[in-house]
Amino acid sequence: MCGRYSLISELAFLQAEIDFEFYEEISPRYNISPGQDILAVGYNNGRRVGSYLRWGLVPFWAKDEKVGFKLINARMESIDEKPSFRQAFQSRRCLIVSDGYYEWKKTEGGKRPFRFVMKDRKPFAFAGLYEVWKKEDDTQSLATCTIITTNANDITKDIHDRMPVILKKEDYNQWLNPKNVDYKQLKQLLVPYDTEAMIKYEVSTLVNSSKNDGEILTAPLNSK
Repeated sequence: MCGRYSLISELAFLQAEIDFEFYEEISPRYNISPGQDILAVGYNNGRRVGSYLRWGLVPFWAKDEKVGFKLINARMESIDEKPSFRQAFQSRRCLIVSDGYYEWKKTEGGKRPFRFVMKDRKPFAFAGLYEVWKKEDDTQSLATCTIITTNANDITKDIHDRMPVILKKEDYNQWLNPKNVDYKQLKQLLVPYDTEAMIKYEVSTLVNSSKNDGEILTAPLNSK
């Protein structure tokens, strides 16, 4: 699964790597958690445009927005079948911008958090889906999203059996374009990321609480 990540890179760096338009403020976030607004990139008239979406997808047919807390992740194996994700997969796909994510290893002494990043420390994009939910009386709308997960790669599998789908840069447009209706081909993009491009390291258990933030959360546990 993917339940916590970071986005601490400056906006100019993010835009240089992922090539999207964004006109709002951004500040470093070391411990992004479900239920928060997160930076996502969608397609608008052939342009990549960023916006804030709430993490935790609320299907358009849901009666209560609280269902989003149960839908922070979508398994790639069933996104074209489950009612919660099927229509979003067909036409509402997005990139969710990150530069590192956390996963916990179960041990006899408790859960130990690890951070996963690219070897070159560049930002990357998770494959995501989004929805716009409206109250029954149309007095309020809410834009939400979910992160797609897949099987773990070799660097991840000793920590967890799942990992978020990290898309290759050359696949961004194919994933985002709502006119792309080759769903079998789209699902072929949702594979474990190249192990050789990633590293992991243990971090402080301070990250266990979503109330904590700051540089200390991304520092290697044994760093001086």
